[in-house]
Amino acid sequence: MAKLYFRYGSMNCGKSTAIIQVAYNYEEKKKKILLIKPSVDTKGKDQVINRTNLTRKVDILLKPNELVKPYIKDNIAAILIDEAQFLTPKQVDELYHISKLDNIPVLCYGLRCDFQMNAFPGSARLLAIADDIEELKNICHCGKKATLNLRLINGTATFDGDQIAIDGENKVEYESVCGECYLKLKERCD
Repeated sequence: MAKLYFRYGSMNCGKSTAIIQVAYNYEEKKKKILLIKPSVDTKGKDQVINRTNLTRKVDILLKPNELVKPYIKDNIAAILIDEAQFLTPKQVDELYHISKLDNIPVLCYGLRCDFQMNAFPGSARLLAIADDIEELKNICHCGKKATLNLRLINGTATFDGDQIAIDGENKVEYESVCGECYLKLKERCD
């Protein structure tokens, strides 16, 4: 029986690098994959892009109101999803059904929470129903394990704003930090 996997971590922990590698591994074995990215993520347009500028074109830019099932053709060995936090709960439920009823492994990579420490709806659903959950590790500038994403606008930490602001657009950047560094910065900004 196939599984629904959720690989999560803070920004810059290697999620996009990992998904590009997994895609390569399947295709090296002559297995067909379906590489998907939610259309909400405009970074890289129709490509998965990692921090070292390694890229891979996606097969589908999935809109929030779309389902995956119509895109599945014969002989798909796996479905890979980058930026899975932007999926809707309904899309995550569908992916779970695909893994079980169509026996296709679904590997989702994404963030667990946003810059305000709130769960993304897609991530919350994945954490609730994924068969296999793995944290990809990263480190804070202080050397501790980074678990949170600090939003920077023009280089200044901010704790207010919309849940979604894409890295690299409108002078928005993110930094992976530990809980202690996050809270110390937040206290200074309050």
